[in-house]
Amino acid sequence: MKALVFQGPGRTVWRDVPDPAIRDPADVIVRVDATTICGTDLHIVKGDLPEVVPGRVLGHEAVGTVVGSGGDVRSVRSGDRVLISCISSCGRCRFCRERRYGQCRGGGGWVLGHSIDGTQAEYVRVPFADLSVYPLPSTVDSADAVLLADIFPTAYEVGVLNGNVRPGDTVVVVGAGPVGLAAIATARLFSPARIIAVDLGPSRLAKAREFGAEATVSAAEEPERLVDDLTDDLGADVVMEAVGLPEAFEMCTRMVRPGGRIANIGVHGKPATLHLEDLWAKDITLTTGLVDTYSTPMLLRMLAAGRLPTSSLLTHRFELRQMQEAYEVFSHAGETGALKVVLGESRHDDLAVSNPSRTQRT
Repeated sequence: MKALVFQGPGRTVWRDVPDPAIRDPADVIVRVDATTICGTDLHIVKGDLPEVVPGRVLGHEAVGTVVGSGGDVRSVRSGDRVLISCISSCGRCRFCRERRYGQCRGGGGWVLGHSIDGTQAEYVRVPFADLSVYPLPSTVDSADAVLLADIFPTAYEVGVLNGNVRPGDTVVVVGAGPVGLAAIATARLFSPARIIAVDLGPSRLAKAREFGAEATVSAAEEPERLVDDLTDDLGADVVMEAVGLPEAFEMCTRMVRPGGRIANIGVHGKPATLHLEDLWAKDITLTTGLVDTYSTPMLLRMLAAGRLPTSSLLTHRFELRQMQEAYEVFSHAGETGALKVVLGESRHDDLAVSNPSRTQRT
């Protein structure tokens, strides 16, 4: 089969690799019908996650069709269309019993495209299938469903729920990329008084308004001032960091009110300074986290009911063989306008492929 293989910092190749095979009775083999690229994949390619070794097939988000299963698999069978979660769960260890599946110590957690081969391939082996893949109703589009593999659960759990968004809150989301936009959309479920989006890109700020942000501001224009103006100099109740850069995190600490909450969502490849000399007396709650995906069944029900704005995030479509072109478009989002790219074989009606160039905006 063909797959995207990481070859070291700055180097990937779409090439032939061995077909995956069942290794454990709890495994399934899935033919990939739709996959996507995550900002975390870009961090891997940059070398920010050195534990990912050369030779690894990248990717941790996909929708596909089961083509084989181990003898212990009970929840799906060959021919079933499924969502592959970015998190695999053994279901037995202490953390899985607490629904903290991202911290699984039984061989799960974030393994796809990290410690085992991932989903940016024609086929993928998924461990712990009964707890790590979700059957999809026929009414749910593959391109929409793939956004529930990672970004929507991440935004909702690590951002909105960890930040404890409550009715009447002022919420600031720093970073209006795909996860930030999903955080805006799911924060609205809790009726905050206002949501403020911060980003450097005018097109992303316009998209944030579409998703429900009442106010937007460029990160280059002292967003702290706008937050102070809108809160009588108190600061925001909840600030979410959805960028993964030190300056973005440090900006969040300047916008939160005394007693407020900072929810870090972004993947950080460099140290950020925590100014405890300013924060120690402010009763700030700071949360971090790897998504656990315990919310995936609920989000799937919302998607099936038409309650999640997934399609608005999909800007570019490619065939699987165009994987490296898709990375080029996604990694130059400032030029291309890319939010989420989806890749799939042209045999699927719901993945009709466009052929955008780096400069095309959709």
